[in-house]
Amino acid sequence: MPTNTNSTKEQERNELFKTIWQIANELRGSVDGWDFKQYVLGMLFYRFISENLTNYINETERRIPGNEHFDYAKLSDEEAEFGRAETVKEKGFFILPSELFANVRARAKNDPNLNETLAKVFQNIESSAKGTASEEALKGLFDDLDLNSPKLGNTVEKRNQKLVKILDAIGELKLGNGKFTENTIDAFGDAYEFLMTMYASNAGKSGGEFFTPQEVSELLARITVVGKKEVNKVYDPCCGSGSLLLKFAKILGKENVRQGFFGQEINLTTYNLCRINMFLHDINYNHFDIAHGDTLTDPKHWDDEPFDAIVSNPPYSIRWEGDDNPLLINDPRFSPAGILAPKSKADLAFVMHMLSWLSPSGTAAIVCFPGVLYRGGAEQKIRKYLIDNNYIEAIIQLPPDLFFGTTIATCIMVLKKNKQDNSILFIDASEEFVRSGNKNKLTPENQQKILDAYIARKDIDHFARLVNNQIIAQNDYNIAVSSYVAQKDTKEEIDILKLNEEIKRIVARQNELRRAIDEIVEELER
Repeated sequence: MPTNTNSTKEQERNELFKTIWQIANELRGSVDGWDFKQYVLGMLFYRFISENLTNYINETERRIPGNEHFDYAKLSDEEAEFGRAETVKEKGFFILPSELFANVRARAKNDPNLNETLAKVFQNIESSAKGTASEEALKGLFDDLDLNSPKLGNTVEKRNQKLVKILDAIGELKLGNGKFTENTIDAFGDAYEFLMTMYASNAGKSGGEFFTPQEVSELLARITVVGKKEVNKVYDPCCGSGSLLLKFAKILGKENVRQGFFGQEINLTTYNLCRINMFLHDINYNHFDIAHGDTLTDPKHWDDEPFDAIVSNPPYSIRWEGDDNPLLINDPRFSPAGILAPKSKADLAFVMHMLSWLSPSGTAAIVCFPGVLYRGGAEQKIRKYLIDNNYIEAIIQLPPDLFFGTTIATCIMVLKKNKQDNSILFIDASEEFVRSGNKNKLTPENQQKILDAYIARKDIDHFARLVNNQIIAQNDYNIAVSSYVAQKDTKEEIDILKLNEEIKRIVARQNELRRAIDEIVEELER
């Protein structure tokens, strides 16, 4: 039975993706580049919170005897106002019946001011949270949805025609059966992730800035929760669109992340996408705290650390203030190493930040640029601090070409504060992939092989090696996996006698050709 259920679900998911692809192709004809994502994601979010709210109110009201057929969408706005305060307290926002996605869509074709109607609706949704605990969670979520953009059309009429098409396309997506079940949540979340993957794969280098491939996200999350069925808090200091954080909801169940999901993102648009992603995966406003700003110089979660599980794919080798800012060397996150990461390469500054905010029993799994494993100077001194204090549990070499925007073979650095030995496990997973389209992918089998080796923590020929910290210190604190895990020799044994015979044949043939060429030249000279 589970196989049939999974097969049906996969068919539904594929059908959903096919429909989204069709919407995207239609919009790309008029919306420049991949800006369509703002409209598709925005409308998907609008539909989601409308149905989320409607189902919440309906389920509550239908428990009352005689109210079995209650339908919030058919209520008048005046009647609905009586439940506003209680609804905002529970859900974090409020939408009047007339402003629900389904009702606005039903009137859309006959609304000559549709763009203004939608703008007002979005403003009202955001305003419903003002002055409440959910204000920050809702603030600015629709800012990137420019309803007057000439990208939608040169006139108001043409823009509205395009908006009607988007509303209808999103409204026709099969995202549930009318009841807010886990399948509905999966469908909305799957739709979002598919859109983000599609955008990232077509966004060139910028695609990798906000989105970590799902299979990499899953591996990172699984590494940090080995042996655990629940955690208090999870954190990503460079959370992008939130795909890494949300893997904990999938792996553990959102109820088993007891105190919530925490993250920070420097890019405003991506910060908005992350919060939308939380809602679309049915993470309530009081169960996530996503902040906007520069994590290295202006971290927003001092009052929330430490964290039990930290996952991150920080930007590779970006510039930061470093020793230009005299305050940073005394920052408790960076001062223990006695030196700051280079101004031109902030990679290990992110590592030090995450180590500082990791709980004594927690685990951090960080995607790293390979240079941080072996470069000298300040980075070598920071590695020395990490190794001498026994904080690095494992280094996992990943295959090349996994990430959007780069073909570089990255690695995973795993940090712990309560290690049981004084060694680092090196895993060479550079061959653990399948080619899919124009990128490499980690299959579930690839992930499991890596995870099994990580858990076993013992030598495996040509794949894993446990190395004592003293040996690493003698090797100038170089922690590149290739320095410790021997490559499998795939060269065929050479038969010297056969090789000599082949060389003799080649030389003889060369002599024959030379004689033939000489004869031809002689004939030409006569």
